Amino acid sequence: MAQLKVTQVKSEIGGKQNHRDTLRTLGLKRIGQSVVREDRPEVLGMLRAVRHLVTVEEVSS
Repeated sequence: MAQLKVTQVKSEIGGKQNHRDTLRTLGLKRIGQSVVREDRPEVLGMLRAVRHLVTVEEVSS
């Protein structure tokens, strides 16, 4: 299955609580931090919720 590299590019300060919680669930704590996650429906839903705060790239396995 494909993997996605997710990088936080904007601050969560001043955002909604559920957006902050979603970033933490993805494993992001600060701007510039990146994590690699599986391309699964659950992860895609979380990314859709915070798409204005992150960038997403596909990583070749």
